[in-house]
Amino acid sequence: MGRVVKGVSFRNLKSAGDPVELASYYSAQGADELVFLDISASLEGRETLVEVARRVASVIDIPFTVGGGIRNLEDAYKLLANGADKVSLNTAAIQNPKIISVISKTFGDQCVVLAIDAKREYEGKEVIYRVYSHSATRPTPLKAEEWAKEGERLGAGEILLTSIDKDGRREGYDIELLKRVTSAVNLPVIASGGAGKLEHFYQAIIEGGADAVLAASIFHYGIYTIREVKEYLSSRGVPVRI
Repeated sequence: MGRVVKGVSFRNLKSAGDPVELASYYSAQGADELVFLDISASLEGRETLVEVARRVASVIDIPFTVGGGIRNLEDAYKLLANGADKVSLNTAAIQNPKIISVISKTFGDQCVVLAIDAKREYEGKEVIYRVYSHSATRPTPLKAEEWAKEGERLGAGEILLTSIDKDGRREGYDIELLKRVTSAVNLPVIASGGAGKLEHFYQAIIEGGADAVLAASIFHYGIYTIREVKEYLSSRGVPVRI
């Protein structure tokens, strides 16, 4: 049975609790969706924890995305058949982009989330956002906005965009990264990495153009509740489900 973990820039991971218990808790708190990413599956070359996905899905009634270690259509089928509403593709899609099209055409693009982990770097004097694979350990030649566009062309239904630099630091989302990707695609973009204050959620949506905001550590460690975030966004004119 896996554990929910959280770190900083994908490193120094600490346990945050049992995935089934946390899923039930966040669903009851009012989360719109949950995202479960098996961050070590690709590194270890194994399948995603299907049993964990099945147990999590059994205690919630909100959409549930599962990712990590999905290498082919059969892997995606196992997760969807065990209660996941969507599958998230990252390393496998980088290694074999056709997997996006295969899963999208088989189950529908609403089931396919392209997860992009990107880091701010320099290419000469130009600032780029390089895409990394294998839980942000391996750089690729891809740039975030270009890979997002290709993912859309191949059939992805959403983009889950995580800033490696901002992940777990609670200093705010990477607005420039968000702007580049949201302006490049017509897909919903989920902002991830950096939430620490209520205004960070607002900035990701209003300034970065994100369609949704994902957070982990501030909820895992009780800094804010989901209701507090939603009430704050609502008070600033952002439509939310409360």
